[in-house]
Amino acid sequence: MNGAAVNHAYGSAPSGIMEAPHVTLPDAKVFSKRATRLRELVVQVPSLDEFLAFMARLVQAQHQVLNDHEPAWRPAAGAFDQALKHGMPPLGFQALRRDVGWQHDLLALLDAVELHVGTRQRPLLGTLREMPPEQRDALADDVFEMRPGNEATRALLPLVAAALQVSWVRMAMGLPDAPTRPTGEAKTLCPCCGAAPVASVVHNERHRSGVRYLHCAICATEWHLERITCSACDTGGKLLYLSLDDDQGKPFLPVQAEACGECHSYLKLMQRELHGRAEPIADDLASLALDLLLAEQGEYVRSGYNPLLITAD
Repeated sequence: MNGAAVNHAYGSAPSGIMEAPHVTLPDAKVFSKRATRLRELVVQVPSLDEFLAFMARLVQAQHQVLNDHEPAWRPAAGAFDQALKHGMPPLGFQALRRDVGWQHDLLALLDAVELHVGTRQRPLLGTLREMPPEQRDALADDVFEMRPGNEATRALLPLVAAALQVSWVRMAMGLPDAPTRPTGEAKTLCPCCGAAPVASVVHNERHRSGVRYLHCAICATEWHLERITCSACDTGGKLLYLSLDDDQGKPFLPVQAEACGECHSYLKLMQRELHGRAEPIADDLASLALDLLLAEQGEYVRSGYNPLLITAD
């Protein structure tokens, strides 16, 4: 990889007229697709193979729990109708974080992943199992509020985040309708749960080819945001598209950082026109070298949030 390169092709708007959906909810295959992509990336990014392999096993366990585990809590019929009617996030984590039985999903997730983890990760599972429920709730608060926790608990946060993702994806799948596209100051927060995006993705499906969506870090809902628009400050005149290239000058991964010269933030952009299985969470984890390069340059600060990757401030 040669370093950062500028390429404005990623900022091009889609041609033609289409009626792409404004908001799309996750389906039951979201974790299995993510795990498949992670397993591909294990081979493609050998410098991160052990880390990505563990994440692939964790995400596969998420798929198992989502599809095979009976949840401890289900919302009453019509529980979210008023929120949907009035354009409020129906699954807002601020309101639901103490009601949803996410800790049951956590314990099921630990059971599902236990046989597939190494000796370094195994003590983390035991610590979470033995931890009082109120301490687990405190860890969930750290995940939702995008806090890195303390040195003693930081390694536990991705496991907690994985369980929260299962619980919120399940609820999002069960909504009667997708929420409306957010506007104003809320346009860069998930219209379903209110969480921040992990990245954006440009799709290649026929009904939304070339359309950019933000991808929720928690519930995997996607919502349309115009291209050539900064996801942090809503401006578009000072955007650069930065990537890591291989020795042939081609993008190493279908990932670029959309960097804004106005607010000096960046959000990663996943290009499915380059790789049809590019996945926001997975490709974000695999492109850590791009984050490190931008951190070394010191001009841009990451705005995306990946709850499976908790680092200190």
